Amino acid sequence: MHRNATFPVLLITAGLLWFLHSTALLPNAHSLVAIGLAVAGAAMLLLDGLNKSTLVSCPMLMYAGLVVYGREHFALPFSVWASCGMVLLGLLLLAARSSAVPERSQIGRAHV
Repeated sequence: MHRNATFPVLLITAGLLWFLHSTALLPNAHSLVAIGLAVAGAAMLLLDGLNKSTLVSCPMLMYAGLVVYGREHFALPFSVWASCGMVLLGLLLLAARSSAVPERSQIGRAHV
């Protein structure tokens, strides 16, 4: 019988996070969220490939990470970030309409 490894993994994770925080090696929460969003966008692009969906969603996730980081480290108001994001989203939506960009693949996706 195999036991559940959740508790030991949680202990290891909590201990590592506590150690990194105690030694000031752990970045602040804003930086972690920004890195997480950017990595999520890049991972989606790598896993799903370039298609009409990822052409829009992946750069927008990366941009959201930039906004989270930028709001913390640069003195630009939210209206600047939002307006740039609107322009980027519009450009990506127009690019996704191109026939050169493939449709999203149905392979490996469950049909509901």
